Amino acid sequence: MTDIEIAKSCVKEDIRDISKKIHLDENLLIPYGKYMAKINFNDIMGGKDGKLILVTSINPTPYGEGKTTVSLGLLDGLRFIKKDAIAVLREPSLGPVFGFKGGATGGGLSQMVPMEEINLHFTGDMHAITSCNNLIVAAAENHIYFGNELGIDRITFKRCLDVNDRALRGDFNITAASEIMSIFCLAKDMNDLRDRLSNIIIGYTKDDKPIYTKDLKIVGSLMVLLRDAMNPNLVQSLENNPVIVHGGPFANIAHGCNSVIATKLGKNLCDYVITEAGFGSDLGAEKFFDIKCRTAGLKPDCVVLVATIKALKYNAGVPKEDIDKENVDAVRRGLPNLNVHISNMKKFNSNLIVCLNKYETDTHEEIAVVKKCCEYLGVPFTLSEAYTMGGIGAGQLAKAVVDMCEKENEFKLLYDDFIPTKDKIDTICKEIYHAKDVVYSEKALEMLKVIDELELSHLPVCISKTQYSISDDPKKLGYPMDYTINVRDIEIYSGAGFIAVILGKTIRMPGLPKVPNYEKIDLTETNEIVGLF
Repeated sequence: MTDIEIAKSCVKEDIRDISKKIHLDENLLIPYGKYMAKINFNDIMGGKDGKLILVTSINPTPYGEGKTTVSLGLLDGLRFIKKDAIAVLREPSLGPVFGFKGGATGGGLSQMVPMEEINLHFTGDMHAITSCNNLIVAAAENHIYFGNELGIDRITFKRCLDVNDRALRGDFNITAASEIMSIFCLAKDMNDLRDRLSNIIIGYTKDDKPIYTKDLKIVGSLMVLLRDAMNPNLVQSLENNPVIVHGGPFANIAHGCNSVIATKLGKNLCDYVITEAGFGSDLGAEKFFDIKCRTAGLKPDCVVLVATIKALKYNAGVPKEDIDKENVDAVRRGLPNLNVHISNMKKFNSNLIVCLNKYETDTHEEIAVVKKCCEYLGVPFTLSEAYTMGGIGAGQLAKAVVDMCEKENEFKLLYDDFIPTKDKIDTICKEIYHAKDVVYSEKALEMLKVIDELELSHLPVCISKTQYSISDDPKKLGYPMDYTINVRDIEIYSGAGFIAVILGKTIRMPGLPKVPNYEKIDLTETNEIVGLF
């Protein structure tokens, strides 16, 4: 059965019954049909302070590493062993859904439902963010048209769209990479949201004085557009366990984490909170720590690093046609990629677990190689078979996480707030990407001066680069070292509260593949969605 067929075959519970499992008053729910609801988070005070578990992975490959599958499997596994747990995840973007990656609601017997709604329009959050973003540009253009009292010389804030469209590159970001999405996910409450929206730099005057959204007298309208979207969304796993889904920034071109509001809500409601950071740990986890945790005062109690046998073979150069064949030597040659992610995570967090997301084609001999490597590095090793077995298949992982969360955790950030922006960039590039040198374009060097002039060097940095390598070159697999990284551009996300740094050939409006997923998706005569994987 395909993922969508499995999702359709499950018996879903009324969302009001799901809310009871986290002791949430159903009067706080804003239903979107029978199986989805928004949560009025403003009326939830006090409560618990749950353990926070971050799920990340080694560098992604075309085969998928299964962070969402493992996250949901861990949720079901914890609930299976009678632990009070919830998953707090990101919302899929329509770009990958219709493009290359497909749906992002887990897979096999480890999914969240209703799968079709979550992957498509859901509760309208993406549309609200897109509209909010584009109203800013429209207002700036309108201000110029009617006399330009502010003296806007150039608009630097870009429009966005939640669809991959190669023709819009340069003028548009995909919604998941927009500053509004980052603000949406980093705002602590509605007052903080207002402050962040007010401080977006939309352009500059001829003498390089920044113009802010508050100068356009538009902030009230932006707040109205985002009012309902700021309420987190409640859905369920295939095993009818609670999942909060809210916000969806990409990690290769944004900061890759669900909303601060949703994460804190999860910690408020349950003893164990599973969340996920996009792509590999060099992107998602680093930004989770250095941006989200720094901003929100969060401290993860445990990090789960997901790996697959296929990904290790891919990093060893095994071609697609041979990826399912047993190849112990290739697994061994791919281990450096796992090693570098383990090394990187230890720089942030001492409570680390490696989880092998098991495929049916994995052999005992191949798994033994990975287990032995983890033992040598002193990192606990577990398997997850949630894809084929559901929560029971993640039982080993669930027990390991519970044990790890009880240990003392030496959590720390990679860099201090008040070192220069260039030093922050260099630190990430050398400590996490393991580059020897960092080269800056003239444009990037000029922006570093602007950052200093605007006294914004205290902000953390959010690096945009390829997800397929720890470097800025997708062809550098495994564990590249002693290479040069190229900083192409730097942008100020003053509303979001970070500096966006663009490496290499990173593009914020992805294109569609030669055979996009939209060719497989259709609506039957009985109004059933098919082809959505």
